[in-house]
Amino acid sequence: MPKRMSLAEAIASYVHDGDLVYLAGFTHLIPFAAGHEIIRQRKRGLILARATPDLIYDQMVAAGCARRLIFSWAGNPGVGMLHAIRRAVEAGEIEIEEYTHFAMVARLTAGAAGLPFMPMRPSGHDLPQVNPHYREITCPFTGERLMAVPALQPDVAIVHVQRADEEGNAQIWGIIGEQKEAALAARRVIVTAEEIVPSEVIRQDPNRTVIPGFLVTAVCHVPYGAHPSYAQGYYDRDNRFYMEWDAVSRDPERLKAWLEEWVYGVPDRAAYWEKLGPQVHQRVAIRPAWSAPVNYGEVLD
Repeated sequence: MPKRMSLAEAIASYVHDGDLVYLAGFTHLIPFAAGHEIIRQRKRGLILARATPDLIYDQMVAAGCARRLIFSWAGNPGVGMLHAIRRAVEAGEIEIEEYTHFAMVARLTAGAAGLPFMPMRPSGHDLPQVNPHYREITCPFTGERLMAVPALQPDVAIVHVQRADEEGNAQIWGIIGEQKEAALAARRVIVTAEEIVPSEVIRQDPNRTVIPGFLVTAVCHVPYGAHPSYAQGYYDRDNRFYMEWDAVSRDPERLKAWLEEWVYGVPDRAAYWEKLGPQVHQRVAIRPAWSAPVNYGEVLD
């Protein structure tokens, strides 16, 4: 089976109802396009896991995709609450399982390493009182009391990157979140990329390859796939979108209308980007800022 396919094909093939799905990326390279395709295909009963759920999980919960949310800090960054998630929790429509940021990454790290759990030092927060998955253990070497959290192994992790080749070797620069750990921990990995480049381009700068191709199940060319978050070197964060989302998500009917227009009402990401129009395109436009080249050297003949 070829790895390169459309995003619609990848979601249809590899995201199943009831799956534990992890959309990775910390403020940067959040895979909104993939989340919208999951909504568009009306996937149901998902367990959505993510550090900082951000707007994409607010949208997916509002669309009825989720039955459970595993997360660390749920909010609209710099603005306030995720109102659709809050309504769903208060109405008993979804279950929640909350961790600290470090504990979420520790869970992924354990999953990536094939370990059943990951130990941590107690940090004084009260989450163990409401989350039974925090467990106290005794260090076998020092006798010290530690906290442990179970491994997290998603059925599918979805990662947006700046560039990848057709074999799935995926490169990221700028802020790197938990993308590598999520990919290593997951059973299936979907990569969406701003660019698909020849393998020679990837090999010219191998240290930027955060996710190796052998981990990847599907790779999809999805320009602007992270909007309204940003892709370093491609487009800026759409801060106005985040601010405007607060008003949209406060009103269930307005949110429903937004989903109808901007997700169900467009066939794919290219149509979504075109619909945003030149004013938004200009708002998130950037100018080049090249880093210094690196000399990897080459053996003389």
